Amino acid sequence: MSQEIMNLAVQPCLKTDIANFEIGDTVEVHCRILEGQKERIQIFSGVVIARSGSGASEMFTVRRIVQGEGVERKFPLHSPKIAKIVVTRSSRVKRAKLYYLRQRTGKAVRLEERRNTKKADK
Repeated sequence: MSQEIMNLAVQPCLKTDIANFEIGDTVEVHCRILEGQKERIQIFSGVVIARSGSGASEMFTVRRIVQGEGVERKFPLHSPKIAKIVVTRSSRVKRAKLYYLRQRTGKAVRLEERRNTKKADK
């Protein structure tokens, strides 16, 4: 009973226009940044290495390399601070979590690209 009430309370907060992305995809996360009275969009691009949670508490982790150092950032999927998520590249992976990328550098970090087999409608 209480879980049903919680679901009803959280339902209006959930986003419906979320990009369909998976583990291993390279994404650009457009974040809203407040600086004083001004608001701007900052793009954080990298590889999705994990997704966790469900519903309003769903999170995803994006990893990228900046000046030779790995930088990871966790984002709440339904946060109003996220303007949009753009998938730039899809990769084929065999794991649910790609934490092994933390120990790799250089060319070893590359993932095999997923080919779309759908034919364009003419």
